[in-house]
Amino acid sequence: MLVLVAALLLLGIVLGTVAHIPLPLTLAAATVIGCWLLIFAVRERTSRRPR
Repeated sequence: MLVLVAALLLLGIVLGTVAHIPLPLTLAAATVIGCWLLIFAVRERTSRRPR
């Protein structure tokens, strides 16, 4: 998941979408998205465990 976030961030920088906002804001957005994906992955993993 985090590799996907990193790849999308790099793709955005290369394409110029993320290049128009400051680097700290870009890193903050990437951190928020990464945390959201991590929480989602943990919730999905715990919900699929047999009880």
